[in-house]
Amino acid sequence: MKKSVYVLMGTAFLLILSACSSSDKSTLEKIEEEGTVTVGFANERPCAYQEGDGTVTGQSVEIARAVFEELGAEELEEEVVGFDSLISGLNSRNFDAVTAGMYITPDRCENAAFAEPEYRIGEGLAVQPGNPHNLTSYEDTANNPDVKVTVMAGAIERDYLLAVGVSEDQIQQVSDIASNISTLDAGNTDAITMTDLTLRTALQVIKDLADQGDMSMILITHEMDFALEVSDRVVFFADGKLVEEGPPEKILKAPESERLQSFLERVL
Repeated sequence: MKKSVYVLMGTAFLLILSACSSSDKSTLEKIEEEGTVTVGFANERPCAYQEGDGTVTGQSVEIARAVFEELGAEELEEEVVGFDSLISGLNSRNFDAVTAGMYITPDRCENAAFAEPEYRIGEGLAVQPGNPHNLTSYEDTANNPDVKVTVMAGAIERDYLLAVGVSEDQIQQVSDIASNISTLDAGNTDAITMTDLTLRTALQVIKDLADQGDMSMILITHEMDFALEVSDRVVFFADGKLVEEGPPEKILKAPESERLQSFLERVL
């Protein structure tokens, strides 16, 4: 059976955050005086990762370098840790700041001061070959108590799932992206979810897995070029309702509904 890729459109946020220093000096004053800043990064491609030679790079890393250089930091010391260790490490003063693909939530705002978001991004959902449970949204998981979905520990996707009625018993947590993908490949979960950007970066890995067997994917994204390139079918939702669906060429280049036309005018 041919691998199927479904794309849904949505948005979210990525950002940088920092904590205030416990000394009389602010974090910024400390950075300006010492010329060095220690930044915690989540080990998550493409946000931050280590190359074979130990060099740390990635979208979040390069943005942080540019920002802190402007703020007077001549040297950036990178610490790559698990996503769920970022804010706790920040509050333990292990870092001066942390940055990752992290959503702004009330709980997190109680523990860190957030900067302006860097950009918006959607959520991705990958399912078992053939999509046997017909999962096209988080709500579908909530409506089927036998379905299991796996997320990375500390990720916002868990909150999203709970918010739409998915039970705690249905949610499994793993430590990193590779574990998330391998859990799906091994058949130990019905679906995995992560940000669209992360899933896009892991897409080549998923495609390789799909070549070994059948694989269906459901991606939530506002990247229309990406949707046009990889999807077999595009589904557009607005206000929780299906507005239009069909082949990507038709949906993205010749939309029928005014709502979709208006959306595409804004994002293209």
